[in-house]
Formats: sequence, structure tokens, C-alpha cells
Amino acid sequence: MLDANVIPLAWITEHDGPDVLEGGTGMTPDVTAFFHDETCTITYVITEPNGDHCAIVDPVLDYDPVSGRTTTTAADVLIEFVRKRGLALDWILETHAHADHLTAAPYLQKELGGLIAIGARITDVQTTFKTIFNLEDAFVDDGSQFDRLFADGEEFEVGRLKAKARHTPGHTPACVTYVFEDAAFVGDTIFMPDMGSARTDFPGGDAAALYHSIRRILSLPPQTRLFMCHDYGPDGRAFAWESTVAEERADNIHVHDGVSEDEFVRIRNERNDALGLPRLIVPSVQVNIRAGRFPPAEDNGVSYLKIPLNAL
Repeated sequence: MLDANVIPLAWITEHDGPDVLEGGTGMTPDVTAFFHDETCTITYVITEPNGDHCAIVDPVLDYDPVSGRTTTTAADVLIEFVRKRGLALDWILETHAHADHLTAAPYLQKELGGLIAIGARITDVQTTFKTIFNLEDAFVDDGSQFDRLFADGEEFEVGRLKAKARHTPGHTPACVTYVFEDAAFVGDTIFMPDMGSARTDFPGGDAAALYHSIRRILSLPPQTRLFMCHDYGPDGRAFAWESTVAEERADNIHVHDGVSEDEFVRIRNERNDALGLPRLIVPSVQVNIRAGRFPPAEDNGVSYLKIPLNAL
């Protein structure tokens, strides 16, 4: 039974002759979206058409900040989906080290297999937050907690589907957009046109870098489907998380065609100043830079998270 807090919506779109990305096969990947309403995160299962291999992008581990308890409700829905369809999980892909939810990657890997991957510059994020949280000496900031660190432009496969990791920093130094044929999973770089772009005021964030990353995404063919990591339903509109390059170039409120780098940086910084920190940033970052694993248990067998005072 699917939990009411996780709404699975299949967005499998038929196209009349989809644009073929460089090095692609011309196949249109099947994309199923799972909306997690506690964090407004969208997790995706990407499946090769008429095949049995899949990847999962940005899975969520449920976390109660009052009790400090985690549950696997959202992840169990993904497991049920994959198993019922007889799919083999090849990859668990993180677009970045999220600040608004804990990743369920290790739990999914235990249940379904697959490799946990993220962008190679996760090491920059680890170095920064190792200092902020004064992590244990045994914590290494070399990315070895992940099975694969993708360099910019590195290619990989999900069954017969061809995919490429594109480095798109700005929100964080390690952000990656995963391009599967005619579909791109953009993480927190860009949002639906009426929401604009991601914040850049976290440690290592950079508005100018984000501008260039977004322009890189928007250089993909116009009909490329763009899948967002979050949506918050501004002004009460229904939640939505799929647009196209053409739609973003025409209507994105922060970075439509004609917006200069200087103008974007001004808009982005003004928007940053109006935002509070994400509710789950403290637990999320400490877990996510470990590829979703908890800090080492202490001598009583319990893992602890730190709250840095006056540091964030």
C-alpha cells in the first residue's frame, strides 16, 4: 500500500521524434516521479524503455527532527515499485548533498543493489562541512563514502540507456545534472519557470557559477525534458516538476533568455537574503556527505548529530 505522504505519478511522455542528445541512442527513458510532501522533494525512477534496468535519483529517508527518528516509508514505496516491475537497480544517483532531506541511498542499496554516485566535487563540500561540524578525525573528505564520483562529462549506462553527468555548480560546488537521452535531472539548479532558480548562499555557493550552469542546461535541445528536485507550489498552484528547455528559456522568472549574468546575480542575491535556512539542513548535510550513512555510533551504541551554535 502506498503511503499518503508519497504520491507516485508516472510522467511517461510520448514524443513525435524526440531530439537526440549527443552520443544518445534515440530512446526516450520512462520516468516515474514520487513526490514527498514533507520535504517537497521529487524522487525519480528512470527505466530503459521496454527493458528491465533502472536508476533512482534523489531518494528520501523520512526523518522526524523532534524525536531524531528515521523511517523508510518513502524508500519502501520505491522498493515496492522496483520489485513489482522486476527491475534491476543499476544506480542510485545524488544530484548533490541535499540540505533539506536525508538520503535513503544506503537503505535502497541494501535492499535492491546498485551503485551510489554523486559529482566528484563532493570532496569540496565534505571539506567545508567537516570543519563546520568539527567531525571526527576518522571522517575522510575524499568522497570514498560513495561508490562512484562522476567527473564532468563522464558517461554511464542504465541498461541500454546512455547517460552523462554534467557538472552544474552554484547551489553547491558538487551539483550535477544527469542527462538521459531527452531527459535531464537538474537537482536544485533550476526550478519550474514561476519559481526561478536555487539559492546560492550555502557554504561554497556562487550565484555567477549558477548562472553559467543554468545556461549550460538551457543549451540542451529545446524539447529536452527537465525534471526538478523540488517544487513548492507558489501562490497555491498545483505541484509540478517537469518543464522543457524551451519553456525555461521563455518564462523562467530568474534566468529566461535575455537575463544577463549581472542581473541574475543581483536577483539571486536579493532572493537569498529573504530566505531562512532549510528546516533540516543540520541533520541532512551531516548524513548526506557520508552518502547517507549515520555518524559512527558512540560507546553506548547510539549515533549522534551535532548542532553548531552561531556557525550557519
